Amino acid sequence: MNELLAIGIIRNALLTTLLAAAPMLIAATLVGIIVSILQAITQIREMTLTFVPKIVAVFLVTVIFFPWIMKLIGGFTEQLLAQLPALIR
Repeated sequence: MNELLAIGIIRNALLTTLLAAAPMLIAATLVGIIVSILQAITQIREMTLTFVPKIVAVFLVTVIFFPWIMKLIGGFTEQLLAQLPALIR
């Protein structure tokens, strides 16, 4: 296995990880911003108010995007297994 092949595998793994995590991260960020704005407007400083909506949003986004995430990870796994003979040499 040469360096270019290893770098390609690592690059694809990182890209797959970022793409799989992106929907949840974006949802948590947007909900966090909205809750922060609402807390600033109402001057409510309850710590649990920031976590519960984020957890619910991340859960819902995970359920919605689960088929796409599994297809993405499955495609990466198939690609990695197809390259297995070249990796063994």
